[in-house]
Amino acid sequence: MTTEVQDILVRKSLVVNAPVAHVFAVFTEHHNAWWPREHHIGKRNDFAAILEPKIGGRWFERGDDGSECTWGHVLAWEPPNRIVLSWEINADWKHDPSVASEVEIRFISDSKERTRVELEHRRLDRYGDKAEMMRAIFDSEGAWAGTLAALAKVVHEMS
Repeated sequence: MTTEVQDILVRKSLVVNAPVAHVFAVFTEHHNAWWPREHHIGKRNDFAAILEPKIGGRWFERGDDGSECTWGHVLAWEPPNRIVLSWEINADWKHDPSVASEVEIRFISDSKERTRVELEHRRLDRYGDKAEMMRAIFDSEGAWAGTLAALAKVVHEMS
């Protein structure tokens, strides 16, 4: 007998009118310019969102007082087409590597000046009995969809 376990995940995508290399660069090099200010878990409301550009690099926020709060780490770094990040934030919105899920972002060239951004947040089953609640939160308009919309806005501003 074979048992198949379906992963609990969220998928979002959008199309940006900009070259793939530019979209990837804005996502990674200008992470703080587009990351929504309401999406943080540190104690400081004034913070910088930082993504270190390498496998094993940290994904974190640095408060205006110098305090740091980890969100996750870079698991795959494939410029300009793909990045995979661990999401090490538990259901109480605290850093917790034991519940690490994965966020994969693919940057796909639809044409020379058009990029499709596909985001998949997977392994939400690691939240245990809170998995469906977290899936619903991540799938809501203000979560990944809104975050990608913020990215697209800054991509256009920086074009």
